Amino acid sequence: MKANWKEVPNGDIMPQFAGIYVTMNPKGQIAMNKATYELLDKPTAFLIFFDEVNNRIGLQPSGLSIKNSFRVCSYSRNGIKVRAYRLIREYRIDLPQTILFPDAEINEDGLLVLNLRTAYVPHRVINHYRNRNKYKDKNSSSRIKPAEQAE
Repeated sequence: MKANWKEVPNGDIMPQFAGIYVTMNPKGQIAMNKATYELLDKPTAFLIFFDEVNNRIGLQPSGLSIKNSFRVCSYSRNGIKVRAYRLIREYRIDLPQTILFPDAEINEDGLLVLNLRTAYVPHRVINHYRNRNKYKDKNSSSRIKPAEQAE
């Protein structure tokens, strides 16, 4: 069997920013890294969809002139955010803390799909100095899902 080696590039993107990384906080701000934004062709706005049956959020790149589009704002030098507070209120999405979407993907239609069922509160939020006393339960699993915290 012949080996098929491929060289892995180094230096153009730092490893922590190379993949799709998307979070959402209780205020409805959806933040994504620069790599995700570039994979979506750097849109100026997004149309936001919600699938109530499957508990999924969809972000479709669009322009500012399109009705119901949400403007893209710079978040840091390595990312952007979309303020989607209306999504939180209209569909009654209750987030106890900032959540991470580990299986965020861009489908064949160019829609960024965020699954709320698999989202969890990351360790950097749990271990933040303001949140240390909220998550001191020693019997809990390492990943705390938003549905478990609401109880």
